[in-house]
Amino acid sequence: MSPVGTLVERSTRYLMLIGLPDGHRADLVADGLAPPITTLLRQLTRSLTWDQGHEMAEHARFTVDTGIAVYFCDTKSPRQRGSENTGQVLR
Repeated sequence: MSPVGTLVERSTRYLMLIGLPDGHRADLVADGLAPPITTLLRQLTRSLTWDQGHEMAEHARFTVDTGIAVYFCDTKSPRQRGSENTGQVLR
């Protein structure tokens, strides 16, 4: 089984799944998310909110590569993300 990145647009609940076949190290996540997210309309990609995890340790490079600011949820506040239970629904 390989990890999957989920991008959820907050207001429309538009969901994009990004396969991460090589794993979920920070560099792989940044490289995996950058191309698909840049295909979306600019209005849908003004910022990206991420939970507190090591997967977005390359957030500064991601922002430079895509022009999309990355924000982090407060600890134990998953409600600040686009969707709290997307991963659970997918499983």
